Amino acid sequence: MRITECITAPYMTIITIRVAREVKEKLEKYNVNISETVRELLDRYLLELEMRNLGERLELLRERLSGKIDPELVAKLVREDREVR
Repeated sequence: MRITECITAPYMTIITIRVAREVKEKLEKYNVNISETVRELLDRYLLELEMRNLGERLELLRERLSGKIDPELVAKLVREDREVR
């Protein structure tokens, strides 16, 4: 895969990939907009990676804080905050 900067749209990057000719021909047969499909798939994959990373960070935080936070105190503080609003 080769990545180069796009001159006409500085906020975009060009990614060149190689796929089997048969795959490209079949996608064209079904009128698939390959660029748009790849963009959408990469966006979804990135979101999945970010969610996985967030989950891992939350788990680490949960482990670090376990036993240090009183759930009853949290509930009391939330109730008080809601009443103030």
